[in-house]
Amino acid sequence: MAMSEKVRVRLEPAVRKDLEALCRQSIVPAGKVRRARILLLADEAHQDGRRPDWQIMEIVGCGERTVRRVRHQFVQEGLQPTLERKPRSTPGTTPKFDGESEAKLIALCCSEPPEGRQRWTMQLLAVVLCRLKVVTSVSAETVRQCLKKIVSSRGKHDDSVFPNGTVPASWPTWRRSSMSTGRITTRSIR
Repeated sequence: MAMSEKVRVRLEPAVRKDLEALCRQSIVPAGKVRRARILLLADEAHQDGRRPDWQIMEIVGCGERTVRRVRHQFVQEGLQPTLERKPRSTPGTTPKFDGESEAKLIALCCSEPPEGRQRWTMQLLAVVLCRLKVVTSVSAETVRQCLKKIVSSRGKHDDSVFPNGTVPASWPTWRRSSMSTGRITTRSIR
């Protein structure tokens, strides 16, 4: 069946009732609801009659090609395959870092930065990883996300949240700022 042919959708009353109930549910994926609404609007057995594709397109908020594709899939494959999203056979993109390249990234982070630099930056790490041919190409953001996932300690041996000496020095300031002033600090508008 060619895509240019007009396909007629006829829904049984029970199927129509199920699709209407599906559209009213709040935890259904938006794509599934969109396809159900397209089928409901394209139904020729309904008392209001089938709506033209351009009208369905405007009501649902999708393209005319999507409307045609949903109708064709319903006639050829049935209701469930039309409503359900097909699972991907492969991931969209392969991850830049595997276990070995993550280990090299960590080793690089723990090493001394290049001469003239005080610390490693994400951009500098990305450039050096490409230069060492650990990865073919990588952005600074990908490096940051990988390091965040690893939760590296950056050389600290203390397991506490606060480095030594930070908390006691900040306590007096905190206590001073949290104390009441003893007088009203806002003025009344009246």
